Amino acid sequence: MIVDKIALVLAIIGGLNWGLVGIFKFDLVAFLFGGSGSALSRVIYTLVGLAALWCISLLFRNTDAADERA
Repeated sequence: MIVDKIALVLAIIGGLNWGLVGIFKFDLVAFLFGGSGSALSRVIYTLVGLAALWCISLLFRNTDAADERA
């Protein structure tokens, strides 16, 4: 499902950004979009957070039926 893939990509981007913050104290989203308080940065942070919540549902889905079709 395309929503699953988009959510996974956004969650990975968020994870990489947090890795940069943790290791180098560098927030790539804030750097690219005008600081952590800018409206665009807040939209990106919100989308990443929603994507992470969506990815939680991936843990609990029954994928047996999907595996049989593939």
